[in-house]
Order: sequence, then C-alpha cells, then structure tokens
Amino acid sequence: MAYSGAVQVGGPADVHELSDLMISKVAVGPMNNNAYVLRCRATDEQLLIDAAAEPHTLLTLIGDSGIASVVTTHRHGDHWGALREVVDATGAATYAGRHDAEGIPVPTDVLVDDGDTLTVGRVRLTARHLVGHTPGSIALVYDDPHGAPHVFTGDCLFPGGVGNTWGDAKNFASLIDDVESKLFGQLPDETWVYPGHGDDTTLGAERPHLAEWRERGW
Repeated sequence: MAYSGAVQVGGPADVHELSDLMISKVAVGPMNNNAYVLRCRATDEQLLIDAAAEPHTLLTLIGDSGIASVVTTHRHGDHWGALREVVDATGAATYAGRHDAEGIPVPTDVLVDDGDTLTVGRVRLTARHLVGHTPGSIALVYDDPHGAPHVFTGDCLFPGGVGNTWGDAKNFASLIDDVESKLFGQLPDETWVYPGHGDDTTLGAERPHLAEWRERGW
C-alpha cells in the first residue's frame, strides 16, 4: 500500500519507502505523538526521532537491529516520555537542540546547532533550529538525492499552521520567521512534512496560507 502518513495510537506503523531510506511512522501515547524510525537501506543503521511514549511499542518497531541514535526534537515531556527506557535498552546516543537539552531529563550526548549534520548510515540529515515553540526546537531535513526533500518538524509546523506559542506575540513572530526562512524559503513545494502529532503534509499545501497565519497570529 502507498504511504499516507495517517496513523493511530494502538494501530500499525506506516512505512515510507525511499530509495536510500525507510521511514516508519507510529503514533503513541495519550497526546497522539508521532515517532519515526529512519533506517539506512545501505547499512541498516537506524535512528529514532522522538522517543515520545510507549517504550514497548517503540522497541518493537526498532526491532533486533537496534538504533544508533535518538533525536529529541524539543524539550516538552510528551516527546521524551520513553527516552530513558529506549536508551537503556539500545545504548543509543542522544541528540537534542543545544538550547533545549537542559529541559530533557535524560542526558544529551550531542548538542545540535542550526546547520549541523546528523547521519544514519550513509544518509545525511541537516538540523534547522526553529525558535518559538521552545527555545531549542530542531527540525531535521533529508534532502533526498533521488526525489523531493523530507523534513521532520517536531511541533514547529503542522497542517494548518505553526506550533503553539500560547499567545506570546514575540515567540510567534520568531517561530513563523524561522519556519518561513529556514523551511519554506529553502525547500520546494514537494517537500514532505512529518510533524510531531497528526497527519503529514507538504510545504506546497501549506505555503499559500503563510500570510493568513501571520495575520491571525497563531
């Protein structure tokens, strides 16, 4: 079946098969968090984005191959609820944005800055620091050499808008500026967006609404 990105808590993972990378998406926990396992097809090395909840579900998805690393997109507790259990079970190295790491109770092995490169096997991911939902949120961009880019946005970009800034005008301005300049300004409409909750989207589907989001202020 073709990948849709529509997953439900308690349901199966959906797998996006790319030429060099396999992306498995699963929904976990009471806040319907998305977690993503990325597997390099050349080496079988794996990376987990957001050990959000339900460690048994995540470890089952990871399988016997284990993971080399786990990236936490930001400091909010619903995105690291299973991090300790997953790290203890796999020995994975931990990555998080430099300015959010202090808010994550599991020690961060690698502090990530804007533009840093992360690898899973032979696949390279570029970190983008997006400020506003939290001080140190990061998105990960995979510029697929065989097709459109893919971006894992945490809680910074969803279908229909940017992440929650709880009515703080300064944080909203920062977040939408960063999202517009670092994602919409650098990536094409075909870019596939994998958010921290809910369904996937593309930059092309959301781009026409940027001015509307700025006007409404959220």
